[in-house]
Amino acid sequence: MTTDMITADAAGTWKLGDLTVNRMGFGAMRLPQSSGAAFAADAAASDRGRAIGVLRRAVELGVNHIDTASFYFSPLRSANELINSALAPYADELVITTKVGPGRHPSGDFYWAEPGRLRGQVEENLRQLGRDHLDVVNLRLPSTAADASLAEHFGALSELRTAGLIRHLGISNVTAHHLAEAQAIAPVVCVQNPYGIGSSAEEHAFVDACGEQGVAFVPFFAIAGAGKESGAAGGDGERVEPLAEVHGVSVAQLRLAWTLNRGPHVLAIPGTGNPDHLVENIAAGALRLGAEEIALLNSL
Repeated sequence: MTTDMITADAAGTWKLGDLTVNRMGFGAMRLPQSSGAAFAADAAASDRGRAIGVLRRAVELGVNHIDTASFYFSPLRSANELINSALAPYADELVITTKVGPGRHPSGDFYWAEPGRLRGQVEENLRQLGRDHLDVVNLRLPSTAADASLAEHFGALSELRTAGLIRHLGISNVTAHHLAEAQAIAPVVCVQNPYGIGSSAEEHAFVDACGEQGVAFVPFFAIAGAGKESGAAGGDGERVEPLAEVHGVSVAQLRLAWTLNRGPHVLAIPGTGNPDHLVENIAAGALRLGAEEIALLNSL
């Protein structure tokens, strides 16, 4: 697959509320470090100039949707600071999505914020990004909250939206009942969940349900799969690699193309600190899979 001059608009567009974005975006989680598992205590800091170059190149290639968070940092590097340094003053069409709920102490240790601490997390993102409001804020839930209510936390964010600090709201790491609960409080423009080839039938159904409700579905770990924060894992299966070879693409590109082919409401936010991988990821937005190929990959 030729990647030269393929831009992010090849994947089409979607609206997050009143904000139009190209469906191929960029995730900033891995920008602060050069290698290893994200958030590892011994993570080596990335080369600052290279990271800034990747961000600027992403925008040159049409990316206008960047996903980040204030807890995306490693020793010496912060994703939000890199975004600010690379892209401010921001173009009017650039949409920056962030998330709150998880927090990290300067030591790197994680904590989960109580509702009263969410304003502080929002203000920290505003300060780091140099913004007077946040385009989209996702409330991220811990995996242990699958059966818990998000009403108190989401209600706190709804108040910040009314106050003008946040333009649109989303939810992350959630189930269908969380989406219904959140929508009863305030409009939800996106759901951000782990999802990719090999996901369960229940997860496929949730993706479809989001589309039926006009809610964007933004998968993370679409490339990494079971590797999660550690990066792409092996064992793609005997039916994945041959299909990638047929199309002349990498397995990573095939995974991205598959997620985008799941529906027009599905957005991609692959992250990388490698400029070559960036070009390949964006080019995956131009790959179209046939119905039989999608069905085959859905069945894995």
